[in-house]
Amino acid sequence: MLTHVQKVVEQTTLLEIESLEVLSGAAAAVVGLTGQAKNMFLELLSGRSQPTAGTIQIAGLNPAQNQSALALIIGILPPENNLYSRLTVRRNLLFYCDLYGLAPGRADEVLHQVGLMDRAHTRAKDLPPEMARRLAFGRAILHDPPLLILVDPFVDCRATTIDLFTRLSQGLQEKGTTLFVLATEPTDLSPLCQVIHVLEQGKVLESYNPQEEKSDNNLPFKIPARLDGKVALINPGDILYAFTEESKTVLCTGNGRVPTHLTLNEVEQRLARSGFFRAHRSYLVNLQHVTEVIAYTRNSYTLILEDRSEIPLSKSAARDLRELLDY
Repeated sequence: MLTHVQKVVEQTTLLEIESLEVLSGAAAAVVGLTGQAKNMFLELLSGRSQPTAGTIQIAGLNPAQNQSALALIIGILPPENNLYSRLTVRRNLLFYCDLYGLAPGRADEVLHQVGLMDRAHTRAKDLPPEMARRLAFGRAILHDPPLLILVDPFVDCRATTIDLFTRLSQGLQEKGTTLFVLATEPTDLSPLCQVIHVLEQGKVLESYNPQEEKSDNNLPFKIPARLDGKVALINPGDILYAFTEESKTVLCTGNGRVPTHLTLNEVEQRLARSGFFRAHRSYLVNLQHVTEVIAYTRNSYTLILEDRSEIPLSKSAARDLRELLDY
C-alpha cells in the first residue's frame, strides 16, 4: 500500500500518489510510467530507495527497512533481464536455488514451465532476447513468491511468450499470488489485471477495470507519429518496418517515413499481436510484407520486402524466424 507517497529527485517530482492499494491475491497494473519514474517506482517497492514523503508497506513491511525479509516474499522481473551471461540457463536458476535454499529439482520444474528445458545447457549470453526474457521470468517465480512484480513484462516477446507469461501469471494468482505490474503501456495487460491505474506526470489520472473496457479495446489500434506539426495515427497494417536512427524511432510506410516518440521496444509491445518481428536489435518488420529471406553467408541474412526494401536479419533472429515460419 502506498499512502501520500511523493518522490522528488533533483527538484523534480517523479511520483506523487495519494493512495494506491493492491489487495492480497489481486492483480493490478500501473501504466504511464517512463524512464526515470519507472525505475524509481521499482526502487521504492524493493527498498533500494525511500520516498521523500509518505509511507509504503508491502505485506506489513517497510521495504527500505526490511530489504532482506522482503527479498524472500517478492519476485521481480526487471525491465533488463540481469542474467549471469556466462552461466548456462540451468546454472542461472541453480544459483538462485542455492540462495533460497531450494532443491535443484525446482530449477528443472521452472525450466519446463517457461519452455526452456531444451536450452538448459545454453549460456545465457547466447539466448535470443525472447528466450532470455523467459529465463528472467522463471527466475522471478522460482521461489513461489507471494508477491510478483513485473516491469514491462512483454519486452522482446512475441505472442507465444506473451500468452505463456499470461497463463503462468494467472495460474499463480489462482494459488493466491499477488501480481503488480509496472508498464509504459497497457497493451496485453487486460487478461492479467483486475485494475489498471493510469499515471500522468507521476499522479494517478484514473483507475479502471480492463474487463469492463472491452468495447474500447475493440477500436482500431493506431501508432502515433509526428508529422508536419501534427500527430498522425498510423494503421499497423500500413507499417512496412520500424527502425531506430540516432536514438529516434522511425516508422516506414508505403507513403514514406514518419518519426514517433515511442521507443522501438514500445512500438514492438504495441504491435506484438499484429505480425511484427524483431529482425535485428534496431529493426522491427511486418512479416506480412516480407517476400524473401536471403542468406549471403552463414552469419549474414537479409529480408526483402514487397517494396524491395532490404532489412538486416541477425543470426539469432534468422533462427527464430525459421522456427516461427517452419521453413
